[in-house]
Amino acid sequence: MPLQNRVTPFGEIVALPQRGLFTGNRGIIHDPATKTLLTKRWSSKAWLICVCEYKGRRRAVMGGRSWTELFFLDEAIALAAGHRPCFFCRREAAEGFRASWAAARGEAPPLAGVMDAVLHAERVARRRKRVHPIAGPLAALPDGAVVARGTEAFTLRGGLAYRWTVEGYAAPQHLASADGLLTPPSTVGALSAGYKPVFHPTLENCGPAAIVDCGLPEVEA
Repeated sequence: MPLQNRVTPFGEIVALPQRGLFTGNRGIIHDPATKTLLTKRWSSKAWLICVCEYKGRRRAVMGGRSWTELFFLDEAIALAAGHRPCFFCRREAAEGFRASWAAARGEAPPLAGVMDAVLHAERVARRRKRVHPIAGPLAALPDGAVVARGTEAFTLRGGLAYRWTVEGYAAPQHLASADGLLTPPSTVGALSAGYKPVFHPTLENCGPAAIVDCGLPEVEA
């Protein structure tokens, strides 16, 4: 049985056998004796996106009273859930994210804690995931933004929408509308200002040429 440590685009932590590209954490939120989650879903406002391999270090997942290892399909999904790149194991990505964040706001590069405070207000409300209104057309959103349509989530890239599934991304669709924005607005700003998230191979391998081949119709409003 898989552990309850996979994060969905809606920020939920679930048990499923999905193999993702990134790990990360929200502090210590598990019991190492049982390797199960506590009732809380974060113990820190620093929600990080980390690499799964770093300088040969190995960790026993949920094996000690250190941070609780969470896993994401790719960086777009992690960003949608409200996480940001780690300054320790992903320094270059974190600096790029901070620079894009600052450029979007016309401000000096902020401290990590400042970004965490802003993101925390944008990602949760009354301890539940915030879904933000979409101000304009979907086409105006940057690559890597994730939107919700009903109970499903779609990662946007190149004018196409890729539905998140437990196996990876489904084939691309033309999405005419969505119910709301899962990616926090400040992160959307960073994406618009040039930050490039890492996408899962199931998105990379099923690009625009696969729309007809994969047999999925356009999603109408």
